[in-house]
Amino acid sequence: MATGRTHRPATRSRGIPEATVARLPLYLRALTALSERSVPTVSSEELAAAAGVNSAKLRKDFSYLGSYGTRGVGYDVEYLVYQISRELGLTQDWPVVIVGIGNLGAALANYGGFASRGFRVAALIDADPAMAGKPVAGIGVQHTDELEHIIESNGVSIGVIATPAGAAQQVCDRLVAAGVTSILNFAPTVLTVPDGVDVRKVDLSIELQILAFHEQRKAGEDGGPDGGPPSPATRAAAAAVTGHRKGPDGDVPAVMPA
Repeated sequence: MATGRTHRPATRSRGIPEATVARLPLYLRALTALSERSVPTVSSEELAAAAGVNSAKLRKDFSYLGSYGTRGVGYDVEYLVYQISRELGLTQDWPVVIVGIGNLGAALANYGGFASRGFRVAALIDADPAMAGKPVAGIGVQHTDELEHIIESNGVSIGVIATPAGAAQQVCDRLVAAGVTSILNFAPTVLTVPDGVDVRKVDLSIELQILAFHEQRKAGEDGGPDGGPPSPATRAAAAAVTGHRKGPDGDVPAVMPA
């Protein structure tokens, strides 16, 4: 089976906008659910509603794939599943390494959705010597000293960073130097990478803060009573929502376990 190192997705070369690429997994998830229910066809309105977008945007997105559907019939579900999977590069094997096997890294390792979506966890890596050899999700944890060898021997091009913030950039640099060209970053920090390396950041604390903003607006609370400064209780609640605690590298979101 081909590995991610030698085969790259064709989305960029075919001029598909990044915003469209970001929505393709949403369509694929909705289509997969329809396929599992043996639904043969779906209208643009039904699929758009399932994916959480408007139907005009969906039709525009699919036009980049060369898929226009049939008037009065809709889209063939199985064909769209294949078409989007191929465009996303999911019809091939993508070996992935996860670096940082604390609470979050272990949870990612145990996530069952990777294999069904074309991703194979090739290795789990941690800097703690005490973790070496311990099985997590049926895979023995390996020490970071072996990182470069693991990447080369498995043809890895995608790395997942789930380390504390202070270690993330160094791990990132080693991954890139070893040949990794795509990184999913769960560490609460911004990574610096050279041109040609893609980084996607997942920060749960930021998402919670955005939800807190909307909750505050819905409650009409822009500050303390009568528009004054927030009370100690309000400040404490805000600290709880944002989840910050002091760590060796400054504030570390508590919802991002290392």
